[in-house]
Amino acid sequence: MNAAHVRSADRALSVGTWLIVGGAMLFSILTVTPLMAAHTADAWDWTAPILPLVVDAAVVIVVKLDDVLARLGGEGGRWPVVLRWMTGLMTLALNTADSALKKDLVGVAVHAVAPLLLIVTAETGLAYRRAIAAAVARLEAEERAERQAREQAAAERHRAAEVRAREEREHAAMLAREQREHEARLAREQTEREHAARREEREQHEARERAEREARERREREREQQQRERERREREAEQQQRERERREREAEQRRETERLAAEQAARRQREEAAEREARERAALLAAGPVNTKLPEDRARRIVAAAFAEGLPIRTAVELCGWSIGWVTARYQEQRDTHTTLPLEGASA
Repeated sequence: MNAAHVRSADRALSVGTWLIVGGAMLFSILTVTPLMAAHTADAWDWTAPILPLVVDAAVVIVVKLDDVLARLGGEGGRWPVVLRWMTGLMTLALNTADSALKKDLVGVAVHAVAPLLLIVTAETGLAYRRAIAAAVARLEAEERAERQAREQAAAERHRAAEVRAREEREHAAMLAREQREHEARLAREQTEREHAARREEREQHEARERAEREARERREREREQQQRERERREREAEQQQRERERREREAEQRRETERLAAEQAARRQREEAAEREARERAALLAAGPVNTKLPEDRARRIVAAAFAEGLPIRTAVELCGWSIGWVTARYQEQRDTHTTLPLEGASA
């Protein structure tokens, strides 16, 4: 938005504000004059329009001065606010008084429209004018800044043109001086190149001799280093081979020792288990014949002990108190068990 748009909005606000003020004043005069005439002596009826005119004049003063102060960016203090609201409230009271006295609420509402619109328009117009004034000031500041920037750019272009002209003159003089210096430098460089060529040829010859000598020394050092490296790798390989053979012997010895220890432990466990079972069988068989039937769990252990010791079935019957048929069935179970175990061990 540019300054033209802001001025157009300001004109629209001013025209609208004064139309609202004029309409409210006319409506107030037409509404308040009959009220004043009804409450004034008959001889003074002609003074009835004075009061609404005075109040409306105060409204005009407030609106106009607020417009001027808003354009100047000033503040009137508290009294303009008091006057603005006092005139608005007076206009509202005068316009609604007749309907209020008649207790006509619809009339009060209808006659309150113009005063309320006038009050709100005065406050809103003041806020709009201040905002427009601030916008105009900002736009003018931006225009001044742009104008100053253009002027400064023009001055800088003028100075730059002068500087370019001076630089061109200095550049031409410098080119002429450089041309003379270049010719003198070419002569010196020609002489220096001749000396440099002879010096370079001598240095190249010395460099070739030095490079050949260094190459011979480097090849000799590399041969010696390769010989030492080869001998070192051979020693390390022999040492690693001896260490590997030693670890293999130690591992074989450990495995043999562990195997013997495991066999001895297994043999001891089997011997201890056999001795324990023999003691248990002896304890079970030492009880002798019984006259009553023993519990089934104990009877099974006694029958198993008798079978292991090779006792006949009748002796086992006397020791456990159970029937011959039951003991015979337990003996058959023991035979099946002892027959199956060797077969499983053989298959395993």
